[in-house]
This record gives sequence, C-alpha cells and structure tokens, in this order.
Amino acid sequence: MFVDIHTHNQVPSGFHTIRNLTFTEAEKIFNSKDKGNFSVGFHPCHANVFTTELMSILEKWATDSRLVSIGECGLDKNSPVSLDKQLFVFEQQILLSEKVKKTLIIHCVRCFNELFELKKKLNPHQLWIIHGFRGKPELAKQALKNGCALSFGEHFNSQNVRLTPIDKLFVETDESLLPIYEVYRQIALAKNVSPESLTAGELFFSKDES
Repeated sequence: MFVDIHTHNQVPSGFHTIRNLTFTEAEKIFNSKDKGNFSVGFHPCHANVFTTELMSILEKWATDSRLVSIGECGLDKNSPVSLDKQLFVFEQQILLSEKVKKTLIIHCVRCFNELFELKKKLNPHQLWIIHGFRGKPELAKQALKNGCALSFGEHFNSQNVRLTPIDKLFVETDESLLPIYEVYRQIALAKNVSPESLTAGELFFSKDES
C-alpha cells in the first residue's frame, strides 16, 4: 500500500491518497457525495484570510469522515502575514485537530523553535506530521525528539530518511508529478529497506477498504 499523505494534484480513484484542498475546492467536495480522502486548513502564507466564520465551516467539514487531516497549516517566516497572526491561526487548528482527533499536517519554514515551543505548551495527543521536510539532520533529530513525524517527497535528504524511524516516516508527492510508488522506491533505497516496509501512511486507511 503506497500511501501519498499529501498532494495538491488530482488523482485517479482507487489510490491511497490524501488530497489537500483549497477552501473553494472543499466547499464543492463536502457539499457533494464525492468520495476521497482530503485535508483542509489555513496555510500560514494565507493566514490573513482567517475569520471565525471560515473556522466554523472548517470545524463542520472536520466532522466528515472524508476529511482525514487538518492542514496544511503551520508557520512560515517567509509569509507576508505577521508571525503573531500565524501563531493564532495555527493554534486554532491545533485545537480543532485535538477536538476531532485527526492528524495535523504541518508546513514549517524557519519557525521550528516556535513550533516546538507551541507543541510543549499545548501538549497535543494527535500526531503532528511535518510535510515536505528538507531541513538538516540535526533539525530532523530535534523534530523527532519533540514527537513529530516527518514526511518526505521527491527532494529529500538521505541522511534524514535514514535516521527517521519507520513508524514516523511518511511519503508524499506534494506538487510533484512523480508517481508515488517512485517516491517510495527512492526513499526505500536511501533507507536500505523495501518500499513495502514504509507503512506509516497506512494509519490513515486502516478503517478503509469498504
């Protein structure tokens, strides 16, 4: 089972994929009977669109079984939105993740100290997955020590892959057009395991298959 835990691309039905939706896309999906597995959230680069009304809508969608993760959300030093605003919006989504007991998909750029401080402060029970991780190995070790999981895409640091435990290692395509099984093959090669050994993503589909 090759699970793509984060993609922005349209995918054929039958694939084990979590497609990240914009709010416009989500409105269409969750007001229809379309099948699939999705994530929705306030990206830190667009945190200024946050309103209590939109948050209430996200809370409603979060009760739908098709929404399997909250995000992508998080913190980004390159965002035009103030860090204070980003922190507020991110915290609201953390609280929602805890309320509905769904995984958090995190986008983090140059804000890892703030991310780890927030995790210690809130002590969440739901899994935090830092998607598209491309930081240095020391940062990967810090993230894992702070209880975060790491997701890798087409461009990854082999040393990070090797030091990440199998149960904390997720795979994604994000915006890449490379097939997910090829990303699995490359990551498995770097970790010196079989692609089928990379099973962390299966947690999203353990109740699936019906």
